[in-house]
Amino acid sequence: MRRSGFVSGAIQRLLKGPPGYYLWLAFLLTVIAVGILGYAWQLKNGLIVTGMTSYVSWGLYIGNFTFLVGVAAAAVLLIIPAYLYDFGPIKEIVIVAEALAVSAILMVLMFVTADLGRPERFWHLIPFLGMLNLPRSMLSWDLVVVNGYLLLSVTIAGYLLYRAYQKKEPNMSFILPFILLSIPWAVSIHTVTAFLYNGLPARPFWNASILAPRFLASAFCSGPALIILIYQIVRKYTKFHVTNEALYKIAELICYAMAINLFLLGAEIFKEVYSDTVHLAPMKYLYAGLHGKDSLVPWMWTALVFNVIAFLIFLFPTSRKNFTTLNLGCLLMIVGIWIEKGLGLVVPGFIPSPLGEVWEYAPTMTEVMVMMGIWGVGIMVFTLILKIIIPIETGEFTIDSQVSA
Repeated sequence: MRRSGFVSGAIQRLLKGPPGYYLWLAFLLTVIAVGILGYAWQLKNGLIVTGMTSYVSWGLYIGNFTFLVGVAAAAVLLIIPAYLYDFGPIKEIVIVAEALAVSAILMVLMFVTADLGRPERFWHLIPFLGMLNLPRSMLSWDLVVVNGYLLLSVTIAGYLLYRAYQKKEPNMSFILPFILLSIPWAVSIHTVTAFLYNGLPARPFWNASILAPRFLASAFCSGPALIILIYQIVRKYTKFHVTNEALYKIAELICYAMAINLFLLGAEIFKEVYSDTVHLAPMKYLYAGLHGKDSLVPWMWTALVFNVIAFLIFLFPTSRKNFTTLNLGCLLMIVGIWIEKGLGLVVPGFIPSPLGEVWEYAPTMTEVMVMMGIWGVGIMVFTLILKIIIPIETGEFTIDSQVSA
């Protein structure tokens, strides 16, 4: 069967579905439209319509960027046991994790674009057209690793999907090098993101070598937690089979990652509090407030409590293997990490200013609208990819079904 049969069949699958499918797409299109309106307003008036200032120049957009880089990197947590240790139950569901990685990376690129005051000048970063400024610029390295990981994820997911469509086993001599390369590459996208922060010596809150390990540990919590919830939704409403054993193994891996994340957080807090230097100010602002300014305090304590409760749920096998408590733990972990790696990471890096001033940041409605639109695009892309993956994995959309049709 020619590849054109696969493409035409996939397009037909995307255009057909039950009423709930069309309603879901209509809802996402509405959310995306709201985001487009917000972004159009921002383009017209400039970043003045956001809550960002010359004092706090990163906000909601970069916070989501940091969180989603971790979600994209989380696919490697399934690839390692599936292909390095040949754990069958997880190997069957890696393709969905790769699809999530593709969607997350697309959102990452959109959030970076939204944060640019003059996005039309982005071409300056394109090799041979502009000046990528390698190897000195960490932004250039981030551009390389993010786009490289997107290419790897599309290649791996596309190949595995097409071979499943052909009802053939993957040619491991061809795809295994890409899979093995994706493991250090997934680590690199979050490591380079951490280097963007801790390479700034004038920002003591970020200027810590422990930041990259913390980024990776938290990424291996929130991303897999999201995957657990997605798999349960998929197997409830489709014929796609996901074993409980696979979900329990992912939950166990999350427990280890969260233990490391909380330990590293505690080590960082101890270092700042025990040394009690002027660099303690950002940490004070986060957890106790500074000079009467405390807008992030309730958020940070909420994140800490959520993460600790989630860790305790995942720590004990009885609660980890009970889907009621498991799902609660996943939700708490996702929200907790989103706060911790979002505004809880970005904003205190700018507070206080080098002159000791405290200028708080709060996102405006424009920023919220743009954020909603970008998340809408990412969820739309993931939905459409699932619309192709699920029929192939369940045997409803294969080369044989196309021939008989």
